[in-house]
Amino acid sequence: MNLSNNNIQDKILIAGEDYPQTYRKFVEMFPDNQSCIDFLYNLRWRDGFTCPKCGALSNPWHQTHQRLVCPHCRHQTTVTAGTIFERTRTPLTTWLEAAWHVTTAKNGMSATTIERTLGISYRVAWTMLQRFRVAMVRSEREKLSGIVEVDETLIGSVDEGGKRGRGSKKSIVVIAIELHEPKGFGRIRMRFIPDASGKNLTDFVSDVVQSGSTIHTDAWKGYSNLQSLSYKHVVTNISASEDHAHVLMPGVHSVASLLKRWILGTHQGAFATYHLQAYLEEFTFRFNRRLSKHRGLVFRRLLEQAVSTAPVTEKNVTYGYKWNKEELID
Repeated sequence: MNLSNNNIQDKILIAGEDYPQTYRKFVEMFPDNQSCIDFLYNLRWRDGFTCPKCGALSNPWHQTHQRLVCPHCRHQTTVTAGTIFERTRTPLTTWLEAAWHVTTAKNGMSATTIERTLGISYRVAWTMLQRFRVAMVRSEREKLSGIVEVDETLIGSVDEGGKRGRGSKKSIVVIAIELHEPKGFGRIRMRFIPDASGKNLTDFVSDVVQSGSTIHTDAWKGYSNLQSLSYKHVVTNISASEDHAHVLMPGVHSVASLLKRWILGTHQGAFATYHLQAYLEEFTFRFNRRLSKHRGLVFRRLLEQAVSTAPVTEKNVTYGYKWNKEELID
């Protein structure tokens, strides 16, 4: 969803009614588990209850334990079934408060901070954050378009005596960012790749950038095949220029700088390589919604995606979520 579409939706939704503007309002809106269920119900079934089994639109029968029964096929479900909240033993009030803090804190929150703030165990806090990061990806998002800068950055530390640059031991993250004219940046996409080979780079561009767009890269040979893939390819030989890389390609270098600062500041620079993509998901979600008028609206957007995301178990995220290419980064 592009920023202009977000702005249209912002005008439709009413602050203080459809989403809380302040933490005080958040507490008033979600005093108990039932208020959370009602809110999630309206997010999941905006046009009325739709049976997840037969697809019938109807008024469900309400039974004990928050069960909803389809009057047509008698299928039983709940508001949280089929979402990232499925089978959770953590109260929904805790889930929503965690979502509020993650989306409204300027730089997000680490699992340790969530643990201390909400008074829950570290493992529960960590798993909740990982599930939210999965929900931050929209499968139906539009590809980037127009003029798009693409480059890689290195995340992590260099072993003593090790190589630097594209051959180092650091984790390689490829970044794509829309450039607005005459100035300004649009949306981003990011992906952790094992190496900067032509296949990994061109696969990334094909997955996230609309055909016919203009791709601006440096002179790395890994990008040499882009023109044959229906892109207009603009190449800047940075090593042959008198200007610095951040001047010649300001978009990707600005994003890379912000990303490294965020990982260092919010997460103390520590991460397992198999969790790096999850951190990229959160950073991208936050960056692409940086122009939202109210942080409370970002809170609502996250919950909208949470109730439309399939269940995620602790086992799914313990050693890194298995991201599919078509689901990489909103």
